[in-house]
Amino acid sequence: MVSELVIRRGRALLAASVAAIVLVLAGCSTSASEPEPTPSETARVLPAETAAALQAVLDAAPIGDKLPGVIARVITPEGRWTGSVGTVSPDDDSAPAATDHTRIGSLTKTMTATILLQLVGEGLVSLDDPISKYVPDSPNGAATLRQLADMTSGIPSYSTDKDWQNAYFGDPSTVFTAQQLLDYAKTLPLDGAPGETWVYSNTNYILLGMVIEKVLSKPIAEVFSERIFEPLGMHDTVYPDGSPDMDDPRLSGVTVQGQPAGTIADATDWNPSFGNTAGEVISTLDDLELWAHALFTGEGVLSPELQQMRRDSILTSPPPNDATSGYGIGWGEMADGWWGHSGTIPGYTTSVFHSYDEDATIIVVTSSDIEFDGGGLPAPTLYEQLVEALG
Repeated sequence: MVSELVIRRGRALLAASVAAIVLVLAGCSTSASEPEPTPSETARVLPAETAAALQAVLDAAPIGDKLPGVIARVITPEGRWTGSVGTVSPDDDSAPAATDHTRIGSLTKTMTATILLQLVGEGLVSLDDPISKYVPDSPNGAATLRQLADMTSGIPSYSTDKDWQNAYFGDPSTVFTAQQLLDYAKTLPLDGAPGETWVYSNTNYILLGMVIEKVLSKPIAEVFSERIFEPLGMHDTVYPDGSPDMDDPRLSGVTVQGQPAGTIADATDWNPSFGNTAGEVISTLDDLELWAHALFTGEGVLSPELQQMRRDSILTSPPPNDATSGYGIGWGEMADGWWGHSGTIPGYTTSVFHSYDEDATIIVVTSSDIEFDGGGLPAPTLYEQLVEALG
């Protein structure tokens, strides 16, 4: 299923969540300044006491058949820390590395939303445009592009459709087109009128991808490369465009989604096309650091005005959004001051969050989407624990 995000109270964190068998995938195009290179091994490191507390979080993770490996990075004004635990696969006892490829699921949405804002800045679309202007057969055709981006369109998620689930889990090598995914959504009842409810729906971001392709008259993989990956120097990040291939080195991912009770499946080579512009991208920890910097500052991808538009897009209603935490254009703000997104796709979970108050960023990559005992997906759960350890 596609990693479905929920806004939670307590530490009020936005995280990816899964239901029983539903796949959770959870700039103007200016020439901006040259992207910063990935920090070298000689970059300033966090104090030993802080680093030890962070590593202790990973060391306590339930590494085993249900969670082969984890790698995480924390960046603060004091320095950087990278830690790992477990192995890259059951057949390779190497520790996960920052250059290992992984599927990032719904973190793809942060990229799709960025391209949407670029098109707004270029005057090619308006956030007030109805989706029917670009995709005439869309459900809730009066819903605006903004409402699709902030999940208030009322358009249901194809990943909740039983026929889609049967098709995908029956054959994880299946290649789905954006139109096919939309057609699954069209068989479902609406979640509400535009603006009436907040429901996390992958269909919203499939539709936004269709808008982007139509406006630019280019394949979406080419758009991602030209507007995100190449300008930021994300050389190990790709939009696979329906291919199940993932370059080496890579993490091998496990899942129980769509499996008989008690069965764990290797989902490494499952086709990610069902995620499309809602969740198909492949990246690495090093490249996600580059993306996090661009996402949270706008540098290299958005003008200051468009970045502020994204900052101002966070909803305070309808529920579960409120005055302290909410979702906006492709990201969320939490009550404890952290902004970002999580992503889940069979075999993998990833979290990327930033605190503007602390100028701190946390990135977590795991090779499993199997919930921990007691609940909680791997990357979002470990991210929460790292926040606590960071103090």
